[in-house]
Amino acid sequence: MSENNKAEMQESSKEDSRKMQAGEQILDVEGLEVVYQTEEGVVRAVNGISFSIKAGETIGLVGETGAGKTTTALSIMRLLPERTGRVTNGKILYKNENLLQKSEAEMRQIRGQEISMIFQDPMTALNPIFSVGEQILESLMIHNTEHKSKDELEKRVDELMELVGIPAMRKAEYPHQFSGGMKQRIVIAIALACEPMVLIADEPTTALDVTIQAQVLVLMEDLQKKLGTSMIMITHDLGIVAHICNKVAVMYAGEIIEYGTVEQIFNGDKHHPYTAGLFAAIPNLDVETERLVPIEGLMPDPINLPEGCRFHPRCTLCREECKTGRPYQYEENGHRISCNLFSTGE
Repeated sequence: MSENNKAEMQESSKEDSRKMQAGEQILDVEGLEVVYQTEEGVVRAVNGISFSIKAGETIGLVGETGAGKTTTALSIMRLLPERTGRVTNGKILYKNENLLQKSEAEMRQIRGQEISMIFQDPMTALNPIFSVGEQILESLMIHNTEHKSKDELEKRVDELMELVGIPAMRKAEYPHQFSGGMKQRIVIAIALACEPMVLIADEPTTALDVTIQAQVLVLMEDLQKKLGTSMIMITHDLGIVAHICNKVAVMYAGEIIEYGTVEQIFNGDKHHPYTAGLFAAIPNLDVETERLVPIEGLMPDPINLPEGCRFHPRCTLCREECKTGRPYQYEENGHRISCNLFSTGE
């Protein structure tokens, strides 16, 4: 059999595997708890969160800075700081296998090839002493399971750069020669190099201007459709969530306080007070004199979290029972809200 026929069969097998996964559960996070050990005390960063994602779906993790979104992503990737961060409870099931039980050698095979991550700041995600082409090539060489030649891998680098809208002739250039938006495109190319089944995007548009933000989002959406990739979009921008997500998990103080489909979160008549506060802080361009309504107060100290509902010190609808016991868990048609307001059907 010729080398070309072998390559075609391997590619076909990969496509068949991807099609088999369509609509099936691919990632399931169950009761995840993560802590950081610091000089000031134990930081309880993630406190028993659960969510799932099917092949081809996009879930948005939404919340203020400090809610635990990035820690959740790093836990899935098994990239928590070795000396300070650790998972104390829960499971992270990828294709029904617990990633927390994998060896580091096994995780190196999964990272990049099966699960990949776009890190938050493209300015620091790239190594300044290597060309952008070399940095894309590195991922391909690490996961070169088909034993392709250097020329074949270089051709794939060219394809990836063209895919994200950058001429392949620029692959020999260095990060400082690119704008912020183009750096982000390179980071996306690296993350997509091995066509991962799950892509984690950690606020991929935060450091970009509005025009480039829109271009990057359209690019990610198009690539997801082409590759059938599942995506976890970490953001504080509800507009992004409404545009590209299927499900939404609203996080606060390391907990998921509301979870549901985009329709349930954006069009439903029941919301957690924190979710309602996030919506109230969105500017309404149709009303010139309307002022934004901020959520009073700050995210609680994760070393000393309040008793009862974590949101109660900032909640204008707080009841006495909110200050002591854990909040009521409301659920209807998969829409989950952690709030005492719904204990009486309100």
